[in-house]
Amino acid sequence: MSYRSLPMAELPSPPPPGPPGRPVRPAALAARGIVKKFGDKEVLSEVGFEVRPGEVVGLIGPNGAGKTTLLSILAGITPPDAGRVDPGDGVGWVPQQAALYRRLTVSENLRLFARLQRSDEPDRQVDEMLELTGLQDRRDDQVSKLSGGNQQRINIAIGLMADPSVLLLDEPSVGLDPAQRARLWEFVLGLVSGGTAVAFSTHDIQEVERYAARIIVLDEGVEIFDGTADELREAVITDALEGGAEDRDLETSFLAFLGKAGR
Repeated sequence: MSYRSLPMAELPSPPPPGPPGRPVRPAALAARGIVKKFGDKEVLSEVGFEVRPGEVVGLIGPNGAGKTTLLSILAGITPPDAGRVDPGDGVGWVPQQAALYRRLTVSENLRLFARLQRSDEPDRQVDEMLELTGLQDRRDDQVSKLSGGNQQRINIAIGLMADPSVLLLDEPSVGLDPAQRARLWEFVLGLVSGGTAVAFSTHDIQEVERYAARIIVLDEGVEIFDGTADELREAVITDALEGGAEDRDLETSFLAFLGKAGR
């Protein structure tokens, strides 16, 4: 088995991704033993993992598991109480709530954030982001007139302005209908194909199964699984679950895994 499941069992760490015999690419981002407390409550306990270039990692877990706190620490927004983050060539942070000024136009929003990041060429960067998002024809539209999916595209574009090696998305598809969600992920996966690493949180198990190459499960601040969707299914094989691991519903396996872990 290549997955990690703690504290249920001590298993070997997963092998580095990539075909055998080829050099392993350095991590785009690495978390090492992250601990965070709010008062007397420890909300993250020794969490650690890596995200490599062009990899998509999904963070799942119950409400209050620590997903948003972890992402904000990885983004440098919140300091950890222990551990460290190695951010590679930079991190782009996209919070759940779009950081946009709804009364400004698309291009005005992008230009504002380019200037806040002290871009030497804000107009050029605005044009690049409009091309990246495919919103050139909406550049003069008020943000309030755009669909939720297009607003999220702009939100992601703002996170990309510093040309980060990894993009952190906190529940990026919340509030989007299925068509908007599909278009958003088409955009994100286009970035991934260019080498950008992505780590995202979600409560949508189908979303993490569809788009994440690797899944990390957090529960009460503890990292209890790191592996693929099939490995999560295999981790809860019982006589009550018939058929091959690939045939099992991932949400059912996820809930069974939490139960098996005693959480």
